[in-house]
Amino acid sequence: MREVLEARAVLLNEHAATREEAVERCGRLLVEIGAAAEPYIASMLERERSISTYVGEQVAIPHGLNREAVLRDAVCVVRFPGGVDWEGERVSLCVGIAARGDGHVALLAELAEILLYPERARALREAVDVETVLKELA
Repeated sequence: MREVLEARAVLLNEHAATREEAVERCGRLLVEIGAAAEPYIASMLERERSISTYVGEQVAIPHGLNREAVLRDAVCVVRFPGGVDWEGERVSLCVGIAARGDGHVALLAELAEILLYPERARALREAVDVETVLKELA
């Protein structure tokens, strides 16, 4: 995970009124760090409309289907301290993924392994500094 997550891809004090805004913020961050082209954001929103990326423990893992818009594999972490309503669930942490080919499968599996431990998920949800996030996802 460490090779696809950089410090500038971690935002810990964001706000989103809707899950669409949260997904869009993740997509915009992936574009800002040069991991994806602009069309990837629409692909992430389309994916979210077809099936929720909520995975439990107040965490969602938004990702898109348009692999052609991915420039390089990357992960971003966006924390919403106030929470976001995610079809009746509360999400306070989004881990956005941009991956070429089937790279998202390995990243999803790695994230699932981390999130199996509620204390690690809680540490990520409550992180107030980038170093904590990088350490937990290392």
